[in-house]
Amino acid sequence: MKIHEYQAAAILKSNGVPVPLGYMVDNLDDVKATVETIQKESNNEAVVVKAQIHAGGRGKGGGVKYSPNLSSAIENAKSIFGMQLQTPQTSAEGQKVRKLYITQAIDIAEEYYLAITLDRSSSQPVIIASAEGGMEIEELAHTSPDKIIKEPINPIFGIQSFQTYRIAEALGLSGKSLKEACKVISDLYKSYVKTDASLAEINPLVLTKDDRIFALDAKFSFDDSALFRQQNIDTMRDINEEDPADVEASKFNLNYIKLNGNVGCMVNGAGLAMATMDIIKLKGGEPANFLDVGGGANVETVKNGFRIILSDKNVTAVLINIFGGIVRCDRVANGIVEAVKVLDLNVPVIVRLEGTNAVEAKEILASSGVSIIPAGSLDEAAEKTVEVAISK
Repeated sequence: MKIHEYQAAAILKSNGVPVPLGYMVDNLDDVKATVETIQKESNNEAVVVKAQIHAGGRGKGGGVKYSPNLSSAIENAKSIFGMQLQTPQTSAEGQKVRKLYITQAIDIAEEYYLAITLDRSSSQPVIIASAEGGMEIEELAHTSPDKIIKEPINPIFGIQSFQTYRIAEALGLSGKSLKEACKVISDLYKSYVKTDASLAEINPLVLTKDDRIFALDAKFSFDDSALFRQQNIDTMRDINEEDPADVEASKFNLNYIKLNGNVGCMVNGAGLAMATMDIIKLKGGEPANFLDVGGGANVETVKNGFRIILSDKNVTAVLINIFGGIVRCDRVANGIVEAVKVLDLNVPVIVRLEGTNAVEAKEILASSGVSIIPAGSLDEAAEKTVEVAISK
């Protein structure tokens, strides 16, 4: 799960990381009073108006604007609010801006990159830092990998003071700013651990001309599996920023990821789903999605799975590949029959069922009277699916 910048800034601030004074507004009528409050509290006329969407590169799309005074802030807010903001991380349609984050302007001397994420190869958190702040880390890794600093953190002992010092020194900081940066790094790690984050990023971390450190922009992503114990984080979810199919899938505990192909896939188990997508590719097709219905597949699960898959207008065929271990194939078969009848499907459906009650399931499908293409093996199922998908 992702959150907005203003929410990330609040998490950092609560854990001791200095952030610019700022407030979120979701109504243009509140902009004037908000700017005046910031000007009074910061003793500075200049503010920055930022679009709040779940995508990086907002400045490149015109979603972040420096405003030297109140009138310019109001004009910039009007131009940003409600726009379809396109960035390198959005679709071609862009993302509608429904919220703004207005902050005090900071007099920047230097910019740095700082983040913590999970290094899956070593099964421990790693701090990633660079003196090249403000850039996309992916771009920096591609063009100048030698400028990226990495520091693994033992999760048992946590971050140590010598590690924060080593990172701050590698960024070229010294004196007061080095000490402040060490504390920021430590507090960022605290924020990461306390919230069950999968990514905690400050980009840029800035050094001001009066030798102070601020987290000028922040991004957090969280482990969905830990949200049950992070109720305050869960309330930060903004479904307007998510794909409608993803939102719908989450209501029914379905694991759905949209892809760019035309073959819809409904499978139980992540491993089988990956294998199914692989063999579709091998046969010359392109998967339209990853959809894992899990071990509790039933009539309602299958119906909802169909609805979500077919919300993608690119889908020209659906492959259902179920191995009945925990789930019974006959229950899945009943769900398939009911879904085909109720949803009035206009795309071919290929079904391969193996495992618990597979024989009974095949009898249900054969006697159902609905238009379903049966397959005995995964290889046969993939061949048939790609054939009919291409012919549509």
